[in-house]
Amino acid sequence: MTELAMSEQSDLWRAARAQFPILDQRVCGRPLVYLDNAATTQMPLCVLDAVKEHYLTANANVHRATHELSGRSTCAFEAARQRVARFIGARFPEEVIFTRGTTDSLNMLAQAFAAQRGAGFSALVSMLEHHSNFVPWQQAALRAGGSFGVAPLDERGDVDLEALERLLQEKPAGIVSVAHVSNVLGTVSPLERIVELAHGHGWLVSVDAAQSIRHERIDVAALDCDFLSFSGHKALGPTGIGVLYGKRELLQELPPVAFGGEMVDMVRVAGTTFEDVPLRFEAGTPNYVGAIGLAAALDYLESLGGEAVREREHELVKYAEQRLEGVADVQILGSPLRRAGVVSFAVEDVHPFDIATLMDKMGVAIRAGSQCAQPLLEEVYGVNSVARISPAFYNTFAEVDAAADALERVVRMCRMAQR
Repeated sequence: MTELAMSEQSDLWRAARAQFPILDQRVCGRPLVYLDNAATTQMPLCVLDAVKEHYLTANANVHRATHELSGRSTCAFEAARQRVARFIGARFPEEVIFTRGTTDSLNMLAQAFAAQRGAGFSALVSMLEHHSNFVPWQQAALRAGGSFGVAPLDERGDVDLEALERLLQEKPAGIVSVAHVSNVLGTVSPLERIVELAHGHGWLVSVDAAQSIRHERIDVAALDCDFLSFSGHKALGPTGIGVLYGKRELLQELPPVAFGGEMVDMVRVAGTTFEDVPLRFEAGTPNYVGAIGLAAALDYLESLGGEAVREREHELVKYAEQRLEGVADVQILGSPLRRAGVVSFAVEDVHPFDIATLMDKMGVAIRAGSQCAQPLLEEVYGVNSVARISPAFYNTFAEVDAAADALERVVRMCRMAQR
């Protein structure tokens, strides 16, 4: 029996698969092969049960109220904060701010920095970035009259560290915000070295961990990054919940950028004072049930074993890359030193939307488009759209085979239609 076949039969992964009944259905008359996990993962039954249980037994608005249900809800919400803090290695629970997602976290951080530093605002990103880690920093710099720079990539699709260091030396010290894992190339950035370089030149570091939260080990204290963001819906949790981690001493220096209930201390006509972190950054009623669902998702991931999940997903991505390389006319983007999470590809003279649409008719769900990374695609690779496969640990190697076979059939169909 091959190693892959043995992996397929593992009791661990069979049991894990059973937690996701949505995968056990047919689409267009074919068994569903869901390979769009970089966009959104599916939720296991245990997470759905945790959300349902809270709504059935403890649902009430959090903080300040004096009745029993509010107390239960508040305890569960703050326990979720502690759970996230442990998962990412934060020193204190108050270093975890709940947001609507990675995009919300990065916008909040960029706006707060711009408000704090004004014309002294300076930000660097890389050409790998999702628009959510590119546009907020670009626009904050424009509005503050500050500086915005972009570090290029090398020929493999990795961040050019020498070019990054030159930018760190040339520009006034500010914040570097980089993706841990690219949502297009799957490039795993050398965060330890980036943090070392940035801190050595007086810069802070923000990490976009949206694509790495399942694939890579994250320990913010060991890494010594200053900020980190991720979304629940890319880690088996609900949509509409995200996390912004920040070192407590840095968060305390940043001004709030959203105002309303809960985040205030004293409100007077003459002025307002604000709560301490994290509440000063959580205006209004938070998505406390989303946070509870996220905590349940992190519990589930750890019950499987973080290293086991990461190894499984790396094996699936490596296998997908190997299978796609064997399909005629398929061009895989990038060849980074380490790839995780995704494999993006193009077929000459065939639009990625046509590929994804035809594969969907065969039951295979993938993503096609700019992947919210237009600077990367257009300025580095000269294309405006690609197709992308992104497996999760609950996928199987047989599903990757099915996707590769479907792609091969689609390419043949398109070539025949072009004759």
